[in-house]
Amino acid sequence: MPRTLSKYGGRVIADFVPLVGDSPAARATAAELVARWSQPHRRYHDRAHLAAVLTAVDTLADQARDAVAVRLAAWFHDAVYDGRPGWDEERSAQLAQSRLHRCGVPARRIAEVARLVRLTAAHDTPADDDPDGAVLCDADLAVLGSPGYDAYAAAIRQEYAHIPDELFTKGRAEVLARLLAVPRLYRTAHARDLWEERARANMSAELAALTAPPQPRGDQPA
Repeated sequence: MPRTLSKYGGRVIADFVPLVGDSPAARATAAELVARWSQPHRRYHDRAHLAAVLTAVDTLADQARDAVAVRLAAWFHDAVYDGRPGWDEERSAQLAQSRLHRCGVPARRIAEVARLVRLTAAHDTPADDDPDGAVLCDADLAVLGSPGYDAYAAAIRQEYAHIPDELFTKGRAEVLARLLAVPRLYRTAHARDLWEERARANMSAELAALTAPPQPRGDQPA
């Protein structure tokens, strides 16, 4: 069943705290994470996105080596979001290291969570022998193969509303072209079966729209 975080309340305890063990630090961290994912400047990287990624992780979890680390990385992967690619992921990884240490999570798992969060800065980098990275990155990109792709693309534009159209279009087209160029968008076989074909169709359609020459207005003279 898809997760819903819009009315979270006690589900902070149900979804996050069991991953680290119930303690005052765990409850405080859960509340902080929900507050971060609820920041008003977020239009796509919000609670709905977190819920969707957690749902996708559930779908792919049997292919992970450490499903707990993957779920924790999902919680933290955009916990810091200022619209600064690379910087956001690094700050989110640092946040994970700080908060999970307070929760008493073993150092080895903390290091794995931080590594996974950093991987989401460039989804084409997981190695073939990295099942945890594959599951997290596939879950984060599941939206590309969803029926809600157009709404996702519109929300991304809203998050970058401060960027002029010309610069945004150029950067967005470069991202789409890079993702389409990889031989396999999704690293797990199950994700490819579920989302690959539709994701490529969705991205190709958006890229074509972004790069199409402007059409002349009908009221202009010939």
